[in-house]
Amino acid sequence: MRALSTLFLCLGSLGLGLSCSYYSFSGSLEPHLKTIAVSPFDNRTAEFGVAEDLNDTVISEFNRDNTLKIADRNAADILIEGTLIQVEDRAGAFDESEQVQDMKVYLSVEIKCTDQVKRQPMWQERLTQWGSYDPALGPDARRDGIAEAVEKLSQDILNKTVANW
Repeated sequence: MRALSTLFLCLGSLGLGLSCSYYSFSGSLEPHLKTIAVSPFDNRTAEFGVAEDLNDTVISEFNRDNTLKIADRNAADILIEGTLIQVEDRAGAFDESEQVQDMKVYLSVEIKCTDQVKRQPMWQERLTQWGSYDPALGPDARRDGIAEAVEKLSQDILNKTVANW
């Protein structure tokens, strides 16, 4: 009886240990998808440098994640293509004298993700994210807000690609 209790205790501990182990999105990718290329983002806005920053940050996110290796466009299993289509500032919060205290800058992109091996789209979507900034702090604060939105978009693109949901 004691041996049976010990066996159940060990199996329970093993099950608990496995359920708490590290989870990776990479299991949801098809086995033939090992590399990715990110084409330079097109820019349909008047904002200079944002599309380039987004492109660099998306590549950095995939490098950091390490589920897919960065490759040349012609050799990659997956191709990400994107277009920055809108940059919009909106008041986020006002103080008691109705002065803008907080601004939000919204970035919208059209993204197309293609399985180049099977020659079929994996996903295509318009994504929007935002970053906030204090307008009283000047242009550098706005750039920080844009950087925040770029980071969020990059994470969205990574998650949609490796998790395919």
